[in-house]
Amino acid sequence: MLGVTAIGLLCTAVLLAAENSLPPGLEHFYNLEYDAAIEEFSRQIARTPEDPAAHNHLAMSILYRELLRTGALETELVTGRNPFLRRPKMNPSAEDQRRFDEALRKSMALSEARLKANPKDSRALYLLGVAYGLRANYNFLVRKAWLDALRDATQGRKLHNRVTELDPSNVDARLMQGVHDYVVGSLPWHWKVLGFLAGFRGDKQKGIRTLEYVAENGQWNRYDAQVLLAAVYRRERLPQKAVPLLLKLIERFPRNYLLRFELAQMYSDLGDKTNALAAIQRIEELKAAGVPGYKTLPREKIYYARGTIQFWYNDLEEALENMKRVTARAHDLDLNTGTFAWLRLGQIYDLRGERALAVEAYRQAIALAPQSEAAQESRRFLTSPYQRPARS
Repeated sequence: MLGVTAIGLLCTAVLLAAENSLPPGLEHFYNLEYDAAIEEFSRQIARTPEDPAAHNHLAMSILYRELLRTGALETELVTGRNPFLRRPKMNPSAEDQRRFDEALRKSMALSEARLKANPKDSRALYLLGVAYGLRANYNFLVRKAWLDALRDATQGRKLHNRVTELDPSNVDARLMQGVHDYVVGSLPWHWKVLGFLAGFRGDKQKGIRTLEYVAENGQWNRYDAQVLLAAVYRRERLPQKAVPLLLKLIERFPRNYLLRFELAQMYSDLGDKTNALAAIQRIEELKAAGVPGYKTLPREKIYYARGTIQFWYNDLEEALENMKRVTARAHDLDLNTGTFAWLRLGQIYDLRGERALAVEAYRQAIALAPQSEAAQESRRFLTSPYQRPARS
């Protein structure tokens, strides 16, 4: 998903099925139904224990379930505002860590055994690269081990380079190449002199062009490329390119509510307040109707998304009411939603000239998650009231 997949930092480059016939586990995965995906991939491993792809899929689903639980997918996909090297560390359960590690260990061992027998086994090279990409995501997002993450991603890139050398027609292996080019091209210069990056200078525009090529022509990785492109377009301030892509993804994965939240954000970035709020209204209607994927979505997430759009359009009265609804249940929500709601509430109060209420809201954000990005921003506004940034 989002993340990096992502919505995450680096490409998972999962092995997908053909565009209109995803197997059940991947249908669940792209619709955010990670428990069901984990069950399906566990059954797949029982049926084909010697297939590295099944173990990769299990590890992928365990990781993304944790990203969704903590709100990290929403932080990436919906806001697109966190720079690459500022991420909160996550704390998955010991059992999830064990299962993730075991799945990758098994996948890597199986692929390496095949490569020992045949160094030109392109499928084994590809799946080993996928495993490195997944471990890179885990190192970055969970362990917060940035160097290890970049080293693993670079190793995965090298493996997928080898795949395309053996088979230049393999479009799917170019997905990791595109993401690696984009990520390395986005890093500060002092990161680019690392020894294991020798030969990889990174190129953001080249990376985007590669992702666009895979999104259009990929057989197995088309959806991954499309989701990643949506996140990249957000970062690069290209909402006009993101909207048609998101509409296509929503049609294909109708139970994935994060895509609709992102669509609302893209309309908002385009200056289209009407369609932005209409997208949020549609989410609310789907929840009220009990549509699968929306029935259990906390209403507070809808209030937060609507309130954020209203905030940026200076509809402060409406934004205030929505953020109050969210903060009333902040402790029941993921930390990203809870802390940013308190931060936004403080900013609203500052814009209304209600300084004492603003300071209290900032203190609540800090108390809820002291190490979060929202808490860091809130500390700044304790000493200096929030003011809207000047328009360029």
